[in-house]
Amino acid sequence: MTLIKSISGIRGTIGGVPGDGLSPLDIVKFTAAYATFIRKERPDGSGVIVVGRDARLSGSMVSGIVVSTLCAMGFDVVNIGLASTPTTEIAVTGEGADGGIIITASHNPTQWNALKLLNCNGEFLNDAQGKEVLRIADNEEYSFVPVEEMGHEYSNQTYNRRHIEQVLALDLVDRDAIAAADFTVAVDAVNSVGGVVIPELLRALGVKNIIELNCEPNGRFAHTPEPIPENLTQISDLMRNSKADVGFVVDPDVDRLAIVMENGEMFVEEYTLVAIADYVLQNTPGSTVSNLSSSRALADVTRAHGCSYSASAVGEVNVTTKMKETGAVIGGEGNGGVIYPAAHYGRDALVGVALFLTLMAKSGKKVTELKAGYPPYAIAKNKVQLTPEINVDAILAEVKKQFANEKINDIDGVKIDFKDSWVHLRKSNTEPIIRIYAEAHTMEEADALAEKIKNLIYSMA
Repeated sequence: MTLIKSISGIRGTIGGVPGDGLSPLDIVKFTAAYATFIRKERPDGSGVIVVGRDARLSGSMVSGIVVSTLCAMGFDVVNIGLASTPTTEIAVTGEGADGGIIITASHNPTQWNALKLLNCNGEFLNDAQGKEVLRIADNEEYSFVPVEEMGHEYSNQTYNRRHIEQVLALDLVDRDAIAAADFTVAVDAVNSVGGVVIPELLRALGVKNIIELNCEPNGRFAHTPEPIPENLTQISDLMRNSKADVGFVVDPDVDRLAIVMENGEMFVEEYTLVAIADYVLQNTPGSTVSNLSSSRALADVTRAHGCSYSASAVGEVNVTTKMKETGAVIGGEGNGGVIYPAAHYGRDALVGVALFLTLMAKSGKKVTELKAGYPPYAIAKNKVQLTPEINVDAILAEVKKQFANEKINDIDGVKIDFKDSWVHLRKSNTEPIIRIYAEAHTMEEADALAEKIKNLIYSMA
């Protein structure tokens, strides 16, 4: 069993003994600690917390415990039920709430679940705030209220529709152009909440021909839920054998968007942000941000528009912090996470779908033609399972030593920039692994660079 406490929230496998997985007792402890933190942060706040969840099998159980714990801590709870991560973020500000908890393990397999913690702006807690929640939990510095001060649960099922309406209202989303293009769109929502909200969004955008794949929100994931090429063979085959113009794939909580081209090949999730940024910059020039593990293509496209690019540490809160510092008009992460401040500061696949379809409609290009217009890079995404024998700090220090003559960025793990390639290794926030991302102009070159780093790690284990 696994329990991971990080900037990305409290994430673990369901079951096992307390402290060894995400057990009911752990859910109570961390929820109570979060409630205590919020009360200290906002002593004169609304006393309301929003709770939403994805469709995974443990979601209802975890949600019940979270809601009851928050009420026992004296908070009223607005339960928005099955809702994406970005929808829950929007609901926090819509309700004037003090914070929110999203119950989702994002791309992790079905045995996982997690508590993603939001502030009153519907944004993730930063590193210091997250550590304070963990400190409160470790020291059990929380106290439940007497019965007369208990909070109440309220249900609000309107936020999926409200989210869609906000997307349609964006200046750069052109519903008329999308409707006139008469696209056929395929959707793979891995049998989670995206199966409800993405087809509804497409219909609202005027898309009449929708091919729904794994859109039953029953939590029984039809494939490994991370939207990367090796998990998307089903929709790839569908695209090759249909007349669909584009395929969209979302993860279980709908904050990541992968795109499949009309020939069944992957657009590649790194290029989701690149393409959407290109469209945004054509209309609203400004700076862009992505994390250190994201493709150079965004920087290339940004500079081609005469604008500036900045890199942040990995993690949505780090990207949004850098975006606010630089006044970025678009940003995100190379995992298909698009952050568009005109909508809100959160990765949002609904925004990504609407902007990408508008780009297709206005350009008159097929998806393969769009892809051909962007700088050609290939990223090899590898990982090394952590064991007690692996000393991550020692590995990072050795990598820095061996590549001391190259350009190194160590704000998050170690990234080495070469003239025509780069490699980034860092400890994951969401899994017990070291991630090794390498990018070059060909996959063979990227694979070779990643393999070099993997061999170095194995030699030290």
